[in-house]
Amino acid sequence: MYRLLATSIAFVLFLSLTPHAQGDARQRSFDEVLDIYVRDGEVYYRALKIERAKLDGFVGSLATAAENRMDREERIAFWMNAYNALVLQTVIDHYPIAKRSNDYPAKSIRQIPGAFERLPHRVAGRSVTLDQIEQTILVPFNDPRIFLGLGRGALGSGRLRSEAFTAQKLENQLAEAALECATRARCLAVDREADSIAVSSVFSWREKEFVAKYANAAPPAFASRSPIERAVIALLQPKLLTIEREVLSKNTFRLAYIPFDWTLNDLTGRGER
Repeated sequence: MYRLLATSIAFVLFLSLTPHAQGDARQRSFDEVLDIYVRDGEVYYRALKIERAKLDGFVGSLATAAENRMDREERIAFWMNAYNALVLQTVIDHYPIAKRSNDYPAKSIRQIPGAFERLPHRVAGRSVTLDQIEQTILVPFNDPRIFLGLGRGALGSGRLRSEAFTAQKLENQLAEAALECATRARCLAVDREADSIAVSSVFSWREKEFVAKYANAAPPAFASRSPIERAVIALLQPKLLTIEREVLSKNTFRLAYIPFDWTLNDLTGRGER
């Protein structure tokens, strides 16, 4: 009862703020959640479930957000934060997650029926699913680095940041998401002996967006490569180690996709807080 009352009071106060102040308040609220419960992309889900009032308050504030008053960077940050927060809430709503299928790891968010494609959420005056946010709302921003910054509640996703996305820091945050991809084995693996490069399945899921943004930016030496290969090269080559760039420079490598690891990014029981 006390938690519900505190959340209700906070929400009423929130509604009294100007749209710009509301956006700042939302960002600070989610910042606190991420700072407390996220470590190197993994989450203390059990603790977050117990102490969920602040996350629930943030998600509740998303429903009436005035997206039409935001500029492009504010909208990107808003929807990325909304997506990541909704993933967190979806997990703790069902935590500990029961196993229902052998197709995914035990406790995976994919064990929650319809977690991405069916469960509805109220955001900015409309009802959306997580898949709709990714596929219809974020795609038109024409920046596929966004998809490397989404925390899908899984070890295979981009590293969930311990801070919210903000319009002021967005370019640096998206650049860091791409850099982190180039330095994480679950996102990029260069095998010199096998002359192969493996990248996250996110590149195949969002192939159209990566190709449109980066394929034409690849060096001329790779003109004979497929569009997605050129896109991967253009985005990741500048961030590679010297020995990794040497593998690419021979231009004989084979591109493969790393199977997405849907294991829940759960810190509970490891370095328990």
